Formats: sequence, C-alpha cells, structure tokens
Amino acid sequence: MELLKVHGSMNTFFLYEGDDREDFPQLTKRLASLDPEIDGLLTVSPSQRTHAKMRVFNTDGSEASMCGNGLRCVARFVCEQEGIEQALIETMKADLAVQKEPEIDAGVEMYGVEISPVSFQLSDLPMAYDQQTEWQQQALPFIDAEIPFTAVAVPNPHLIGIVGKDLQKDPSHQEKWAAYFNGDNPYFSDGVNLSYVTPLKEGIFVRTYERGVGFTDACGTAMTASALVSCLAGIVSFGDVSVYNPGGMVNCSIKSDGGEYQLKLSGNASYLGVYRFDATGDDGNELELIKQTDEQSAYERFIEKISGATAELR
Repeated sequence: MELLKVHGSMNTFFLYEGDDREDFPQLTKRLASLDPEIDGLLTVSPSQRTHAKMRVFNTDGSEASMCGNGLRCVARFVCEQEGIEQALIETMKADLAVQKEPEIDAGVEMYGVEISPVSFQLSDLPMAYDQQTEWQQQALPFIDAEIPFTAVAVPNPHLIGIVGKDLQKDPSHQEKWAAYFNGDNPYFSDGVNLSYVTPLKEGIFVRTYERGVGFTDACGTAMTASALVSCLAGIVSFGDVSVYNPGGMVNCSIKSDGGEYQLKLSGNASYLGVYRFDATGDDGNELELIKQTDEQSAYERFIEKISGATAELR
C-alpha cells in the first residue's frame, strides 16, 4: 500500500486512496504502533454522489464520523488529483463542501471545509445527564462548579469547557475527566471529545483530548465547535475567529441565521512524505519512507510567527 503522510495543525495521519477494506481498523492500529506520531488513518475511496468519500480511523481502531483537520488534507488530495479548486466530499453523516484558499504563509497550503451538521441535542452525542435534552453554558457540579460546559455534536460529540489559564497550563484536570468519560461512565456511552477553551487577546486557545486518540495537537471539529460556543458565550464575535491550538492556528467562520449555524474551518493541509506499507508483513520493516517533502519547514516558520499569541499560556 502507498500512503501519504499529512497533517492539519499537526493533527497527523496517513492517507490511503483505494477501495474500502474491512481491515482498516486493524491496519490503523498497526500503523500507529509503527509510527507513534500519527493520530489515525484517512481513507479516500470512490463515491456515487460526490467527488470522493472520506473515512477516518482513530489509533485505537475506532471509526470517527468526521475529522475537520483530516478533511482539509483529503480536500487538497482530491482537488489536486482532479485539477479543481472546489469539491464535495462524502463523510459518514454529511456531504461537505471543501475549497482551496490562499496560502496563509509562504509554502503553507490552505483549504477551507464545511463543518456540518450542528446539534445541541444530547441524544445526538449521546449524553445522559439529569434527564436534560440540552446542556449549554452550565457547570457540571460533579466536575467543577465554576466551569461552564456546553455539549454539542458537529457531528462528532464534544463537551467544551471555558477555563482560565491555570487549567490550560496544567492539563491534568482535563486529562482526568476525559479519561473517565472515555471509559466506563454513566454520561457518555460512546465516549466524547473533551476540550478546554481559554480566551486570548487575538481569539481563543483550544486543547482537546480526542476520543480514541488522547491529547492531540489539534482537532478540527473541536476547534470549530469551540469557536461556536465562544461566540454564543460572548467571548468572541460571530464571524471569523482565530483559534490557536498546540499544533498551530486555524480560522473558523461562524455565522448564525435564526438559530441555524454555518461553520467553516480553514487551515493548513500539509504533506510530509510518501510511504510504502507492507500490509501483509510483520517483520518490523513493513513501513518505509519513499519520498520526503519540504513542506514542514514552511509550516514551522508560520508557527514561529504566531507563537507570540499564546505566550501567556506558557
């Protein structure tokens, strides 16, 4: 198998193009053991109604319904293959529009992707708590009486808390509850992505513990959902929101029309290298780098330029 190693905001994946296979979960776990840098596997296969179909597998072998950072990388792959600048990509729960955008910095390829659908119904996560149907901007007293939490599906399930700088600098509190919610617990039967959000002078900072992965440099749907929650909480204004994360920065466009929300995530879609993977082998040498790109150096220059925005959290 030929694999392309990619990342969006340092959320790193192998990308595979080909027909669907039943062993994608097992292959993803093997790839994760061979390369601890990756957060999962993206697959691109033919679609009967769109330009292509994307599937996303976490490092534990579970399948996610969507991945915003991964979708940007798939968007670039499909658009460059087809020689187009806009496309429609089939995902598990929605067909999503994607498009090429101007470079954010020299050598940093940018793509914008639609994030949809949006639901605040707890049944769509699912989440069970106190017989409620929604949970927005309210504390969960068993966690902390001071942290306002919001539950939202986009369509991945997210629980988002707005916290101060101290809880961002020391992620142990977040890790404790994220590990609990993704184990045996009465609240989230399928687990949940837990994000802590902190306001900045130039936007917001988001750290995410991703279901099936753990702490990740960035989670696209989490950043977009966090931007929406921050708009609703009055932390930032509707429109373009700069969202910083451990892996870099993205722009989230948040629009509201009578309670209906239009969300777009824009950020880098970087290629790291081409690999050959022997899916039948088990000799420790089944993953081989064939060609490395120089795109990461351009991305690192961009990260250096924006590092001042998050200095207060270090």
